[in-house]
Amino acid sequence: MGFIAWSLAIVAFLTLLWTLSDAGKCLIKWVLFITISICVATLPIPIMLLRPRDPKNALIPAAALRACSTFLGLTLSVEGVENIVQNTGCVVLINHQSMLDLIVLACLWPIMDNCTVISKKEVFYVQPFGLASWLWGTIFIERGSKNALDAVNKTGEIIRQRKARVLMFPEGTRNLGKNKLLPLKKGAFHLALASKVPIQPVAVCRYKFLKNLRFESGTLKIKILPIIPTEGCTKDDIPKLMEDTYRVLSENVDALSDSGVKENGYSNGTEKNGHFKTVQISN
Repeated sequence: MGFIAWSLAIVAFLTLLWTLSDAGKCLIKWVLFITISICVATLPIPIMLLRPRDPKNALIPAAALRACSTFLGLTLSVEGVENIVQNTGCVVLINHQSMLDLIVLACLWPIMDNCTVISKKEVFYVQPFGLASWLWGTIFIERGSKNALDAVNKTGEIIRQRKARVLMFPEGTRNLGKNKLLPLKKGAFHLALASKVPIQPVAVCRYKFLKNLRFESGTLKIKILPIIPTEGCTKDDIPKLMEDTYRVLSENVDALSDSGVKENGYSNGTEKNGHFKTVQISN
């Protein structure tokens, strides 16, 4: 009875916290999101072991995170699927805001075939998450090493061999609540040249539902943009590639953030795709 009584007391307390306090609701949502993220990434490891280094291993945690977004009060919207580059790998560059960017990856993973991410080598030793990351094909590199150029070239070779789509955040750090993107880092562009693959920008709306210890309901809008070719480019072209990428990302982040979820803001048809919907915003 003691356990039951304590359980009911905790449930009652959390219910009151959720109902009466915006900060309390925010805390509960974040604890739930982090807990679910850790569990869904590691619990399927026995299944993942059946096909090691396969990007499809991440489809299970991705589906769980998309389902979790419903409880968080988020509607997921993806558009521009027709822009996804075919028959080759690419470097996918996404604006970076918070831990909720994991949901963005969870939306992109099933629709951009053969996805992967890059992580510093030390993450592999954070178990069991490191094993799960390795099983779904994460590319581990030694950052800041004296052989950084060699590491980039080796990673580029892996991307070419796998025809992988590498999901990266070129701002390098989280940029939440600001109205301007941070300057982009060069690493992703060196990698695109070393891999001889195009750049695929992906814009995500600003998380206006996160503010001042509040985690409100809202729409997380993602737009896959046309590729930026790198064929024939050299290191001398990197500043221009960075400028072009920054411009298209910035313009589309602004457009997605300023456009409300209005009936006349979308085309007549919306195509549901799993736990998220694919939409096209009219001009």
